[in-house]
Amino acid sequence: MKAFQYATALSTDSARELVAGKGAYIAGGNDLLGLLKEYLVSADTLVNIKSLPGLDKIESGSKSWTLGALVTVGEIERHAEIAKAFPGLRDAASEIASPQIRNVATVGGNLSQHSRCWYFRHRDIQCLKKGGDLCYARNSDNRYHSLFSGNDCISPVVSSLATTFAALDATAVVLRDGRELRWSMADLYADAWKLRLAHNSLQPADLILRVEIPTVRNRSAYMQASDKHAFDWALVSCAAAANVAGGKLSQPRVALGSISPMPHQVEAANSFLDGKVLDDATASQAADMILAGATPLDHNAYKVPLARALIRRTLLKLKGDA
Repeated sequence: MKAFQYATALSTDSARELVAGKGAYIAGGNDLLGLLKEYLVSADTLVNIKSLPGLDKIESGSKSWTLGALVTVGEIERHAEIAKAFPGLRDAASEIASPQIRNVATVGGNLSQHSRCWYFRHRDIQCLKKGGDLCYARNSDNRYHSLFSGNDCISPVVSSLATTFAALDATAVVLRDGRELRWSMADLYADAWKLRLAHNSLQPADLILRVEIPTVRNRSAYMQASDKHAFDWALVSCAAAANVAGGKLSQPRVALGSISPMPHQVEAANSFLDGKVLDDATASQAADMILAGATPLDHNAYKVPLARALIRRTLLKLKGDA
């Protein structure tokens, strides 16, 4: 690890000033410290943002909830009212890493983490995402990689929170150059879809301030499949949300994680589900629409039937039939 300075920011303005140039924000540090140790990133100054006022708050309202960027994953998991309002979000939080990591990992950190691709994480491999000429995963070990991608890099987004926020139509509020930008989850990862070097759409000095979740959907669910039962990344994850009344869905949303550089959603499938009474056949048809166009590689074709089963089960979970 290269030497760096350390500073604590007491305001967003000072945080931006301190990180200008070649600095980096740090809160929980779960991802950043590993990247620094492996010389995958470097920073002249680490800017501690844990003292920024208001970013550790969970606030509920009749129209929306707000989660500050410094709210920990553990707090989401243990929050009784979140469990009632957004059970899918609570379930997603409970699947992340270990209890010890969840107690320090933050909403902002989970959303902005870098690629988990082992070729990217190997310090001696100059892969496409590090400015090289080749995506080694495409013709090598790609069992954990994407089924969909808009560029030659096939590293998928692995944020469980991003997948669930996408299904909930949540908005990330990002501070850039003194202005607050409001991004959907699709916006937050749009650059990763288009650009091989990007992990997300954040520029180095951008700071996620909070996530706002509308309350228009009264049901949500999350499921994932992993190699191990606990403390493991999802092979595929699925989140679904809808307003359910009289057995019918309205404003349904389904999102998949770990199969694309951004949470994977298909608007045609959401439109198809709108107004439907869920049954196995309807859920299965939606799954086929969501997975249409998937391009499995030599070692990750198993993700297609796995995703199909997760979509069906997660949707049926919205009405208690999982």
